[in-house]
Amino acid sequence: MKTLGIIGGLGPESTLDYYQRVIALYRERTGDRHYPEFIMVSIDLKKGLDFMDTGDLSGMGDFLLEAIGKLARAGADFGIISANTPHIVFDEVAPKSPIPLISIVEATRAAAKTQNLKRLALFGTRYTM
Repeated sequence: MKTLGIIGGLGPESTLDYYQRVIALYRERTGDRHYPEFIMVSIDLKKGLDFMDTGDLSGMGDFLLEAIGKLARAGADFGIISANTPHIVFDEVAPKSPIPLISIVEATRAAAKTQNLKRLALFGTRYTM
């Protein structure tokens, strides 16, 4: 089984939600009592917000890449970023990432298409909106 890496901390509540949902889906699909392997790096919310407040998207990207590098060195096979706002720099970060990343935007688009949803609501920070 592959090891999931999670970048958390920018939205602590969403980090917890991701963790719980992945475990619930795993249990639902396997029916066994094993848990999937996770590696989590919690990054500094204040530092991330400072990058966004000053419009330093390059700094935000480097900040995320540093955390993704930690995931890779710890053994993660792929990664997710558990908040909407950092996905503002996803397209710049993903090609430089040492591990494949799953985009919250693309995953949401695919799920909406599968469910034939036509209108979606987006909730997010002022940066996301």
